[in-house]
Amino acid sequence: MKNILVFIFLALSVCSCGQKTPKTVVQNSSTIGQPVETENPNTDYKPAFSGQTRVAGVKTITAIEAKIITDKLSRPWDIVTMPDGRFLITEKAAGTLRIVNNDGQMSDAITGVPEVDAQGQGGLLGLVLDPDFKDNRMVYWSFSEPNKGGNLTAVAKGKLSGDEKKIENARVIYRAVPVYDGDKHYGSRLVFGRDGYLYVSTGERSDRETRPKAQHLDAALGKILRIDKNGKAAPGNPFIGQSNALPEIYSLGHRNPQGLAIHPVTGDIWNSEMGPMGGDEINIIKPGKNYGWPTITYGLEYSGSKIGEGITQKEGMEQPVYYWDPVLSPSGTTFYSGDAIPEWENNFFIGGLSSTHICRLVIEGNKVVGEERLLKDERQRFRDIAQGNDGALYAITDDGRLYRIGKKQ
Repeated sequence: MKNILVFIFLALSVCSCGQKTPKTVVQNSSTIGQPVETENPNTDYKPAFSGQTRVAGVKTITAIEAKIITDKLSRPWDIVTMPDGRFLITEKAAGTLRIVNNDGQMSDAITGVPEVDAQGQGGLLGLVLDPDFKDNRMVYWSFSEPNKGGNLTAVAKGKLSGDEKKIENARVIYRAVPVYDGDKHYGSRLVFGRDGYLYVSTGERSDRETRPKAQHLDAALGKILRIDKNGKAAPGNPFIGQSNALPEIYSLGHRNPQGLAIHPVTGDIWNSEMGPMGGDEINIIKPGKNYGWPTITYGLEYSGSKIGEGITQKEGMEQPVYYWDPVLSPSGTTFYSGDAIPEWENNFFIGGLSSTHICRLVIEGNKVVGEERLLKDERQRFRDIAQGNDGALYAITDDGRLYRIGKKQ
């Protein structure tokens, strides 16, 4: 690799007259070969294998630029690319959907979505289009649904009207029981697998009271679920027929998984998962597997004390492909499969919240071999990221921005 690589991004600032003017910032590579993380870890836990954390840093060789398409969104949470290249976006607290085009033009709020409980981390959350959206215009979303005694993660579906002003015939197709009176860890990312079934991530609702339910098969908390388009358990799910087990469960032992993405070559489902103080994870989701929370973890309680027995490995529980300490607070993810930036092919991109950057992971044979931080200087909480039809990446932030990140024109 060249010793000096250039990463260019275009930031937009607002002048006193209200007009946006471009500013170009050029950064020279200085960390190639060294891990991008330089802070001390919170724990003295050792990785289970080489390359499980703090791999060598890499830098994108292609000159790229990032442009703010709009900054008018209200707490966006999920972004999906529509067949015509526009974007459908959920707005968390408002409980609304918006359509945004590549020039930043934004639709009025799309009506017809059921009421959300927007307290804390709740609201209108995950979003995915039906694989046959061109023909049926069906949309699926997850949200924190107010319910007697508290709330829960619910999945709903409805049809985007021809005039794109409302969702028609919206109905809830799945509820992740039990109901709990809390405002955290809904999980809530959605993705259709190559098998045509809908995969849904749920959090364990954060509190000590609910945390153990990530290990319980009679609760839909802390799980990856696999359901059909009507919310029923998909045939062949691993726990169907097992006593007291919810048939929708595909995997268990998750904390707060906010990212799901399909590997463009293997078709495997990868997730990003928030740890506590340390221990953010990337996992490859397999049927019937137990991903360990809260029995094993590479993190600590926020008080600094150990979680449970303070162990990181246990027979019968999966190790993460990769973990971070300190944390990224990883949210939405995508794999890059375009040819506009060939060096990004099959790389995994993750929105970082507390870390305020987009993480790029280079993957070889299901192992992370390189890590890069993008848009760190923007100081934004990156909530989700998707690939556009033009081969660029599009990322939304908690501050309401939509970025286009692509090859410099």
